[in-house]
Amino acid sequence: MLLGLVLGASLGTAAHFAAPGAAWLDAIVEYVTGPIGTIFLRLLSMLVIPLVVPALALGVAGLGDLRHLGRVGVRFGLYTVAVSSIAVVLGIALVEIVGPGRGLDPALAERLRAGVAGGAPATANPLASRSGADFFVQLVPSNPVAALAQSDMLAVMVFSLLLGVGLAAVRTEPARRLEESLQGLFDVVMWLLGMVIRMAPVGVACLVFTTTARLGYEVLQQLAAYVGVVVGALAFHMFVTYSASVYWLGGMRPLVFFRGVRAAILTAFSTASSNATLPTALLVAERELRLPAHVSRFVLTIGSTANQNGTALFEGVTVLFLAQLYGVDLALGQQLAVVGVCILGGIGTAGVPAGSIPVVAMILGMVGVPAEAIGLILGVDRFLDMCRTTVNVTGDLAAAVVVSRGEKIAG
Repeated sequence: MLLGLVLGASLGTAAHFAAPGAAWLDAIVEYVTGPIGTIFLRLLSMLVIPLVVPALALGVAGLGDLRHLGRVGVRFGLYTVAVSSIAVVLGIALVEIVGPGRGLDPALAERLRAGVAGGAPATANPLASRSGADFFVQLVPSNPVAALAQSDMLAVMVFSLLLGVGLAAVRTEPARRLEESLQGLFDVVMWLLGMVIRMAPVGVACLVFTTTARLGYEVLQQLAAYVGVVVGALAFHMFVTYSASVYWLGGMRPLVFFRGVRAAILTAFSTASSNATLPTALLVAERELRLPAHVSRFVLTIGSTANQNGTALFEGVTVLFLAQLYGVDLALGQQLAVVGVCILGGIGTAGVPAGSIPVVAMILGMVGVPAEAIGLILGVDRFLDMCRTTVNVTGDLAAAVVVSRGEKIAG
């Protein structure tokens, strides 16, 4: 994908300055790069709902019988929500302060917002029509099928969470078969997502070529600022928030913690997959951190899909950056709604490389940013994926330290 970004940006920028407004360049954009990029984005969008519904439902159902979770489950749930909230608010605040999506030349910004670079103008912001009590009322769908058909993602996510609660509470054999069916749907969609991601280098090259051919290289400067904000926010959350949590809530010195989890950190960064890092994380939790096995296994297994602070932070930063770039102003209430969706997205995101891309595409549609905007960040996503996965895995281990405090080591 990085190669696709470099190739598309180089060729697009060269074409922009060598033949501005040329008929052949317009033809290439209209009949070649534009359609290919659009097909790639439509494939991503196609997988959003069939991925989010089973992922959220299975994430909640995986907690086990809700009546018997006990203090470990409650402490882990409260900690996850609190730290994920801190992560998203931190990222959004940094975007507002730095403004990586602002500063684009007014003429270029107007062309971008008019849909010249993306192929379609930004749609109306669906969150703007929801305010006060109506917002909370509309979170609960009167017809889940209609919510799915209308892509009302907030309502779909609420339904998915309730479905997961029901699966966790009902322990009958038919309920387990339904859970297996959802797992099968999730596995199939993840395979399809892997196939689409393999097309990403071509899709990214076409999308970036289309953008730079019409706007030039200036938009790439905004992209560099965006990468800096994401990495800076992730680093602050990892070394400040986690250090404070393991020291004040877990009773462990941060230096001891980071020294003990270094093997898991390196594995997470190299694989960009929380699931692939799980065996290493379990090993260091028991051997290096000396955590109770019954706690670390529960927290790390569930946390690999349901406690992804780095992903939630990344999603919040990405959505606000692209909203700034496309001139979509989000009020405070709308930003808070984005925070909530990103926290849920951290639960409903697959712990595999690029697993958060469909969730970002979903949130963009909610705030009225054209789906084509995601093409701008796909070229740098692999590096950012490695960074946020590192934060995710470190966050799972920090949660295990916090939840383990006061628990006896079995055996």
